[in-house]
Amino acid sequence: MKLKVGLLGGGSWGTTVASLVARNTAVTMWARDAAVVEEINQFKTNEKYLPGANLHKSLQATSELRSAVSGCDVLIMAIPSQNFRLVLEEVKQHLRPWVPIVSLTKGLELSTGMRMTEIIAQVLPGHPRGVLTGPNLAREIMAGKAAASVIAMEDETIVTELQPLFNSGLFRVYTNNDVIGCELGGVLKNIIAIAVGMGDGQGAGDNTRSALITRGLAEVTRLGVALGGKAETFSGLAGIGDMIATCTSPQSRNRHVGVELGKGRHMQEIIDEMVMVAEGAKSAPAVIALANNHNIEMPIAMDVYKVLQGKSTASKAFKGLLRVAAGAESEPG
Repeated sequence: MKLKVGLLGGGSWGTTVASLVARNTAVTMWARDAAVVEEINQFKTNEKYLPGANLHKSLQATSELRSAVSGCDVLIMAIPSQNFRLVLEEVKQHLRPWVPIVSLTKGLELSTGMRMTEIIAQVLPGHPRGVLTGPNLAREIMAGKAAASVIAMEDETIVTELQPLFNSGLFRVYTNNDVIGCELGGVLKNIIAIAVGMGDGQGAGDNTRSALITRGLAEVTRLGVALGGKAETFSGLAGIGDMIATCTSPQSRNRHVGVELGKGRHMQEIIDEMVMVAEGAKSAPAVIALANNHNIEMPIAMDVYKVLQGKSTASKAFKGLLRVAAGAESEPG
């Protein structure tokens, strides 16, 4: 018997995953925007978030949360981090017990510093929870280009059962049981991508970009391991793989924020022009708070945080990074 899937969120990545999963089983996608729902149902497109892409013909959308949730066997959450808990609270009254919940969201809740799977455990205890993450640029995947991802859950039996839901053509999905590491890899690389973008916006070269990515990965791994993730996870798709894609692609929202900051623009001006959320900008304060609580040095992330808070500029941050004295490669800095 095929599983029924409910997917919440009508942005680019949520729509992409819904279209991929629709190749394998029945999917009902929920979006708040009635116009998006009508367009998906009538034309199988979502021009606001995926211009020019054709969605799978069997994908159905609804603006009624109950319709997407009440009969589903698997729930996929593609809701921005700062609204994640609110939507889950609405879900609670409609979702059957023990239904697995998979998060696509790469952010931390600002008020608590919690990962999305931690929020799931708190709001809906008893439901198996996991995360789908990796170097996944939505438009490339919708264009049929090869990509790989990771689905991480603690229960190896359930994750093996869910894996075929997401495997689709050139989109290959691997399994992992390190939920903490996989989830944090997706969260933390966004801040490094902003740093790389700030350099690119000021005309930095490939060598600078490579150095920032490498040193940024060291920061991300230090914090990730301190929070319970496995070091090897950050050398895989959820770590360095996702970081490379996010730090180098013109499609990356977080890199775009950094580029515009590097050009001297103000953060609010950049946000006002964006259709979708740049999770790195939203989660940076929570990341820095976690780093401080665990005594983890993250100089690149700290510089990004100061710029986002208006306490520094991209130009000053970039010059500061260049002035830092180099010690042993294994040391912070």
